[in-house]
Amino acid sequence: MAIFTIGDLHLSLGTSKPMDIFSGWENYVERLRENWLAAVGPQDTVVLAGDTSWAMKLEDCSADFAFLQNLPGRKLLLKGNHDYWWTTMAKMNAYLAANGFGSLSFLHNNCVFAEGLAPVSYTHLTLPTIYSV
Repeated sequence: MAIFTIGDLHLSLGTSKPMDIFSGWENYVERLRENWLAAVGPQDTVVLAGDTSWAMKLEDCSADFAFLQNLPGRKLLLKGNHDYWWTTMAKMNAYLAANGFGSLSFLHNNCVFAEGLAPVSYTHLTLPTIYSV
């Protein structure tokens, strides 16, 4: 069991804002999937450190969240400066539950235990602090 962190995925599977128009981003979703499958196991935790989806509204994140849901591991999402879809915790948690995104949860003004550590997020402008328990 391990903890991984990755940020700036800028997924746009449900929107028309492709990242592969930029140099170095060609075929990035497939490369992300392949590398994730090679490194992350079902018992691992992945902290997604913001800018996860280009969607503008929460309901437009479905394809991006489905992509993440189908990857192994538990995913903790932090808010990034491009996550315009981010709304209240109640709405986001209800959305995850209603859509079967059980491996995703939000790290925002809360604490989640993983591998004997407790990543804590206070605001989207503060990097998570990790406490050993």
